[in-house]
Amino acid sequence: MCGAGFDGRVVYDLHAGLKRSAGKLAYWVAGFSQIVHSVDQIEVRANGVTYPCGFMLASRIRNYGGDLELARGASLSRGDFEMVLFEGSNPLRYAWYMLGVAAKRVQGMRGVRTFRTGHIDILTAAPVQIDGEYLGRLTVSIEIVPDALQLLLPALHPPVHG
Repeated sequence: MCGAGFDGRVVYDLHAGLKRSAGKLAYWVAGFSQIVHSVDQIEVRANGVTYPCGFMLASRIRNYGGDLELARGASLSRGDFEMVLFEGSNPLRYAWYMLGVAAKRVQGMRGVRTFRTGHIDILTAAPVQIDGEYLGRLTVSIEIVPDALQLLLPALHPPVHG
């Protein structure tokens, strides 16, 4: 899972001591602290199209932050990412988006775009996080590399290929 823009900024602003002591709650505190800041806009290219947004999530897992289903169609057994793009610079709009996430209705919200892709280019230098850890403020390409990693899963899961 990779997030950029608003999401990367939240992880960047995360206080390490609070993260150690409060765990997931620290991410919520950092997220709500963004309510006073305009959301920087970034550009993302996927499937040959450039999209403006304030928050980009590329994920192969459904859960975001452990408990919230943000990329509801994502799966490790698929060979692509589910992309979720959030438009806008008003921080209150992102509070509204989070209500949509909590209600499991974010994909139908105005200003939210969801699609599948195997390659993403973040064209604007933006705060980027990978699985909840800050990567940096940069442009980056993210892609699915078939057969690059073997996963060992319990027998109750179907085999994952590619």
